[in-house]
Amino acid sequence: MSKDTFNGWACSAKGVPVEWSEFTPKTFDDDSVEMDVTHCGICGTDIHTMDSGWGPALYPCVTGHEITGVCTRVGKNVTNVKVGDCIGVGAQSGSCHECEDCKRGQENQCKVGFTGTYNSKWKNGEKSYGGYADKWRGDHRFVLKIPDSMSNETAATLLCAGVTTYVPLKRHNVKPGDKVGVIGVGGLGHLAIQWAKAMGATVVAISHSDNKHADALELGCDDLIVISDAKAVEAHKGTFTHFLVTYLSKEFDWNLHFSLLKPNSCFIVVDVPEHSFQNFPIQQVIFKQISIVGSLIGSPAEIQETLDFAATHNVKPWTNKYPMTEAPEAIKAMRSGKARYRIVLEN
Repeated sequence: MSKDTFNGWACSAKGVPVEWSEFTPKTFDDDSVEMDVTHCGICGTDIHTMDSGWGPALYPCVTGHEITGVCTRVGKNVTNVKVGDCIGVGAQSGSCHECEDCKRGQENQCKVGFTGTYNSKWKNGEKSYGGYADKWRGDHRFVLKIPDSMSNETAATLLCAGVTTYVPLKRHNVKPGDKVGVIGVGGLGHLAIQWAKAMGATVVAISHSDNKHADALELGCDDLIVISDAKAVEAHKGTFTHFLVTYLSKEFDWNLHFSLLKPNSCFIVVDVPEHSFQNFPIQQVIFKQISIVGSLIGSPAEIQETLDFAATHNVKPWTNKYPMTEAPEAIKAMRSGKARYRIVLEN
């Protein structure tokens, strides 16, 4: 029988370093799965949460929602994984399973019982805790089996960053003949480049500097545009069918970026900034018939599809690995922009 206290890196307040602490996971029930955590990616959401950037956090919180490990215990209703399997869980760990969105396979849109993997509450009122820890416990319906050909280290990042960038490109029908601009070559962007290329599109990175030009080409880009280079921008005006936007600064130049899009193009936003925007150029959106869309993680089925597509097409995150014992140092590296391009903790 598994013990009912786990250990993890807990953040007790904004601005306070994480500390290795004991916590009590959700009560084990017939729908539960438990794993020994082998790896957990560090996501930008973790930093926003520790800082209460999107609203007050439920301190103390153990963050981390790119979790992989080895299954050690299953409830009697669990049939999708078994003890000994390599498994993972992403940013969502629960939903109501009864609303219209859940019934049509869009559990990530559940408005009744969405449970985040951390900083959230289960149906019974217990708090959810993430993967900067030795173990994890949660609902089997949000647990995925890792493909046999894929390492837990690789899979971890794909459970949030991967699905966040794969699903909207697939949903908006990126295909051969399309031209996809990826704004931001970072933790999300370096995966978006690989997905779009694997889908057959021409892919161009759009960045504020030329520092990552070599990386962009190695990842599969056909070109990189420095957005302040007027000549380069002019050469690409009106040619893009899709943008996937991984970073929106307060100074984002909407008019300039919209000028690069074709009529009837798709502007996909996956960044969640803490700030809002003013002076939005709605005229360009109307005149060019630009569709502006957002995308939130993905359903369990979409996460499994992401993993399988990555295994088939050899899409892999570029990772910097830290021992779980060095999580405080890894968080500092993430805050200072040192990730190239995702940081993964390893037990």
